[in-house]
Parts: sequence; C-alpha cells; structure tokens
Amino acid sequence: MERQLTHIDANGNARMVDVSGKAVTSRTAIAAGRIFMSQDCFDMVAQGRAKKGDVLEVAQVAGIMAAKGASDVIPLCHCLNLTGTAVTFRLLPEDCAIEAVCTVTCDGKNGVEMEALTGVSAALLTIYDKCKAVDRRMAILDIHLLEKYGGKSGDFYFEEERP
Repeated sequence: MERQLTHIDANGNARMVDVSGKAVTSRTAIAAGRIFMSQDCFDMVAQGRAKKGDVLEVAQVAGIMAAKGASDVIPLCHCLNLTGTAVTFRLLPEDCAIEAVCTVTCDGKNGVEMEALTGVSAALLTIYDKCKAVDRRMAILDIHLLEKYGGKSGDFYFEEERP
C-alpha cells in the first residue's frame, strides 16, 4: 500500500486533516536533538556561569512553551490540549554537547509528534541564543522523533540505522 501525504487533497491543495471521526486516545511523543559547542561554552553552561542566567532553566521553559504553541508555527497543525510536557537535558562532556529531550502527552484525536519536535527545537535554539556571545559556531543537529505511542498508526520507535 502506497502512503499518501495527509495534508494535501486530491487536487493538490493544502488542507488541515479532518479528525472528527477519529477516536480520542492517549498519545505520547518523545523527540530529541543535540547542540554542540566549544569547550569554554560547554563549561560555562555546565557550571551555571552564563551572564544571561541559568541557560538550561530558560531553555526548559522555552521548550515547554513551544510545544504548547506548535500549531502557531507549523501550518495546518491542529491546536491540541496537551496533558503533559517535559523537557530534560543531558550533558555530554565528551562531545561538548547537550542533548535535549521533549516528552509530550495528550488525550485526543491527533498525535503529538510535532509538539515534541517543536519543543526540543525551541529548547536547543534557546541554548544557542543564551550562549551565542561565547560561541557562534554552535551546531544544532539530529533533531528527530524517538518514540510515539497511541493512535491509529500505532507505536513508533526510532532505530539508529537510517536508510
């Protein structure tokens, strides 16, 4: 069976998917990404010495807010009533990197993948913004969906190997 794009109608026009006939189910999505930086910048963040305050605390709030507002920035994305959103960070000193993970849940008719991806993106962009005076060569990489649960299409688990 060939998969079709869901946001394009038979005439090639953009459309918001009609979910009125779908059942309400519990849904969860987890997305991750990393920001790589210089050793000086990494040490500053890890030790909480940034002039603009606690970088990770601000990035955490930014990620949560962005997940809640994904439909404001992603065209044709449904506005969802999220039941939970969390952003966590893991310091990776061997790579001078910080991994952000955003977990989003809701009870609804839509998946929450875009909300998780938007949340992790905003968290990483906020780290960049708060640290750019120290290192403008930071690189945000590998933003991707790790897991998804619930909904008609079933569960998804990211596998390390990509096609």
